Amino acid sequence: MNTPSELKYTKDHEWIRIEGDTATVGITDFAQGELGDIVYVEVETLDETLDKDEVFGTVEAVKTVSDLFLPLSGEIVAFNEALEDEPEKVNSDPYGEGWMIKIKISDPSEIESLLTDEAYKELIGA
Repeated sequence: MNTPSELKYTKDHEWIRIEGDTATVGITDFAQGELGDIVYVEVETLDETLDKDEVFGTVEAVKTVSDLFLPLSGEIVAFNEALEDEPEKVNSDPYGEGWMIKIKISDPSEIESLLTDEAYKELIGA
């Protein structure tokens, strides 16, 4: 199980890479493994400002559809459009080419509520 130590995590199995006031978000290696083959990623909230824990999109796998929850409040400023043609990138490279959105963080204090890699590993029993 891959959980890079430089990232932050949520109980909803999302990872967050903080770069200044921007955060890149995707789902974890554990999540993509649990979902199985991902066939579609939908994000219709581009250019919207949402609160932490609001649904920003969905990920569809062969067996199920799961909501994606925003880990930090902010404006969604980018969507990984490569996922429209190749959603399987989420399975093959969840922390790289399989990223989903970038957000402009509106409340940096929320970063403190995110999980470290160690806390996330504990959550999933790794």
